[in-house]
Order: sequence, then C-alpha cells, then structure tokens
Amino acid sequence: MGLLLVILGAGAAILVLAEEGTSYNLFGYTFQPNHVEMFLAGAAAAAVLLLGLWLIALGSRRSARHRRALRGARADASHRVAELESEKRRLQEKLEKEHAANQRTAADERAADRRTTADERAADRRTTAEERAATAERAEDDRLVAGRPEQTRR
Repeated sequence: MGLLLVILGAGAAILVLAEEGTSYNLFGYTFQPNHVEMFLAGAAAAAVLLLGLWLIALGSRRSARHRRALRGARADASHRVAELESEKRRLQEKLEKEHAANQRTAADERAADRRTTADERAADRRTTAEERAATAERAEDDRLVAGRPEQTRR
C-alpha cells in the first residue's frame, strides 16, 4: 500500500513537471487549475508521497521486529535442542552403565550358580565316597563277625 502511494505521489509530481503550461491532460480530461488549486494539488501529492514513505518505513520496522523475534526463537529452539541432545547422551550413558552392571550381575549370578552346583556335586561325591567307605568298613566288620580270621591278629 505504501509503495502504491509513493508511486501515485511521484506520478503527480512528474505530471506537473512534464507539462509546460497550466493546462493538464489526464485520462482524456483537461484541467486548468488556478494558483490555489495548484498549491492544494501539490500539497495533496506531497501528503500522499509522505504517507506512502511512512507506511513503507512502518512495514520495514515491523518486518525487522518480526525477523528479530524469529531469530531469537530459532536461537532458543537451537539451545533447547542442544540441551535435549546433551540429556539424551547422558541418559544413554547411564543406560549403558546400568546394562553393563546388569550383565555383570547376571554373569556373577551364573558363576555363583555354577560354583554352588559344582560345590554340591563335590559334596555329593564326598558323601558317596564316604558312604562307600562306610559300607566297605561294615562289610569288613561283618566278615570279622562271621568268623573269618582276621589277618592282622596274632
């Protein structure tokens, strides 16, 4: 809108400067203004020109303010993204540590289970060996009771 008003005001000034006489031809109409009408027409053209320049300046300031706010919003968003990425890395490291600790714990439990199972098997073997030894001793005692001579006796 401001640019349109500037073009209109500049067009009026060019029209006045281009004509040599006091009669103006515009869209098929001929105008012959007196000195007061000419002054008022010039003042109106100047007002339209200034209004157009003011609207252009106003729009430029608004655009600059909007760009500045947009740039600030982008910077804030970029800062927030950086914070979120940092938090994501921290949480990933924490998760990896927990996962490694859980794997170590599970491996320790499996090793403890294997040791316990191995200890139980060894205890079972000792018990079985002790039972065999006790059975063999009883069998020998039974032989002695049955009347067989003891070879170590003299």
